[in-house]
Amino acid sequence: MSAGSLVCVGTGMTLGSHISPLSRSYIEQAEVVFVLVADGITEKWIEQMNADVRSLQPYYLEGKSRMITYREMVAAMLAEVKAGKKVVGAFYGHPGVFAWVPHNAIKQARELGYKAHMEPGISAEDCLYADLGIDPGSSGCQHFETSQFMFYKRNIDTAAYLVLWQVGIAGDRSLAKFTTDSEYRKVLIKLLAEYYPLDHEVILYEAATLPIQPKRIDYLPISALPDASMDLKTTLIIPPATKAELNLTLLEELENLVPSA
Repeated sequence: MSAGSLVCVGTGMTLGSHISPLSRSYIEQAEVVFVLVADGITEKWIEQMNADVRSLQPYYLEGKSRMITYREMVAAMLAEVKAGKKVVGAFYGHPGVFAWVPHNAIKQARELGYKAHMEPGISAEDCLYADLGIDPGSSGCQHFETSQFMFYKRNIDTAAYLVLWQVGIAGDRSLAKFTTDSEYRKVLIKLLAEYYPLDHEVILYEAATLPIQPKRIDYLPISALPDASMDLKTTLIIPPATKAELNLTLLEELENLVPSA
């Protein structure tokens, strides 16, 4: 096993309150820390934990494909691993949720013979359940990245919650936009109208990233989505519109089972 190593950790969503003691320890003991978080204040906070903290944020550019950006981020991290250093990638939220860079950096590091693993963090999904009072076990919950939901045929259960992530870039096929406009959202609404009435109330949600920052919880009908303010952090939650139907045939089959002795 080669000398270098890589650990990708989650810093959680809210500054200072969501990071685990283990993830913090990895940051403090690393030789190099690469950081990709939601704001500059969180970057400064991580800089207090280690003498060599490098932001990945400058790799993003408007009009530049995010896939090129992600590959450059992975290359920067692996260059330090190959140099024999203990490297940590600190990512906001959970480093394995909607995060191409940590997954691929770990995969490539392992293929090259280096130790690499991931430590979890509190994600936007975790905050969503807490802030909105949703129990995914009560009626079920379906999760899709919004553009993937649009590009591929899906079977949607309207008796369960539907959560669409990154709705602010709905329909973007270039991977180079930070937002898409109302015309893209109208295409999304046309798709949603196949399952829901246009007056069905939905929620636009954004988790708080700073302790003094309010969370965003806006209720509106589906028809109002084209004119709503959205960005990369915005999540669309569609509550159930129908009631789940009992599977009477299966229930009868279970009823007829002979109890075991």
